[in-house]
Parts: sequence; C-alpha cells; structure tokens
Amino acid sequence: MLRCSDGSLYTGIATDVERRLREHACGSRGAKYLRGRAPFELVFDCVAGERDAAQKLESRIKRLSRGEKQRLVDGALSIDELDELHEPGTVSRQASGVSGNG
Repeated sequence: MLRCSDGSLYTGIATDVERRLREHACGSRGAKYLRGRAPFELVFDCVAGERDAAQKLESRIKRLSRGEKQRLVDGALSIDELDELHEPGTVSRQASGVSGNG
C-alpha cells in the first residue's frame, strides 16, 4: 500500500515491489490513479503467495474503510483479522469509533 502526497492510500499487487515502485514513480507504466500524486511512500506490504491469493487479498483491502486501512498500516490490524471485519453479526471497526473515508 502506498501513501500518496495528497494523503490518499493506493493498494496494488506486485511480484517485485521495488520494480513496481520505480514504474509508478516514472509514470509511464504506473497506475493512472498515481499520476500527479507523487511522491509515494510504501506504508504496508506483505507476502500473499500466488497471484490468485494476492488478488483476493488486494480486493479485501480495497473494500476496507480508510480508518481500517490506516489501522492495517499502523499495525493495529493484522491480515488475519480482515476476515472478521465485515462478517454478518459483527460490528464494523468504523461503527465502533474509527472514522474516515474508504
């Protein structure tokens, strides 16, 4: 996950994080969302295994609220806890006092 100069958080997957950061920084092969939002700071990364698992994890992270993403960045929320966030019958972290935009 990258923090952009405007404070927004960008989530993506990569097989080579350093190479992907360079691509984002040069702009030609970077994500459109990141254009004009440099410089970036890598604020969260983890190994997800195969591409399919990485895409599923990316999708779960993108569905988090901004507050939940910040908790992930801060280490107050673990990858293992993501499944528990929005299960039926549970109270979301946002409803329990964490605010912010997704």
